[in-house]
Amino acid sequence: MKQAPLTVQAKISSDVHKVWNYYTAPEHITKWNFADPSWHCPSAENDLKAGGKYKARMEAKDGSFGFDFEAVYSEVLPEKKLAFTMEDGREATVLFQELGNETNVIITFDAENENPIEMQIGGWQSILDQFKKYTEG
Repeated sequence: MKQAPLTVQAKISSDVHKVWNYYTAPEHITKWNFADPSWHCPSAENDLKAGGKYKARMEAKDGSFGFDFEAVYSEVLPEKKLAFTMEDGREATVLFQELGNETNVIITFDAENENPIEMQIGGWQSILDQFKKYTEG
């Protein structure tokens, strides 16, 4: 039985134009796309259109482990919404809600079956928190 999608969110103290740019541009993705400071994102590619591919390399800084996170976009509404399907068939949506000089970023994603729900929420929230810190910095 498929469970309800999981959600994480953060209010970013920046306008939606900057938030969208920092969230989608590869030169910015590599600066925030990791859950823990012992990890990094050495490369990212982003073909920002329906049918386009997203790919980010995520690695432990000590080289002990790494993987490519890949997805294909099903919907791209600039500065409003990204919807994508991950390699394993799970789906996710990222909403950008403009609130004047702030932007609420809401990510909803299908859980995977390998890790506990709390760990999955924690990981996605931690990456979003890194994004917030980078964007506001």
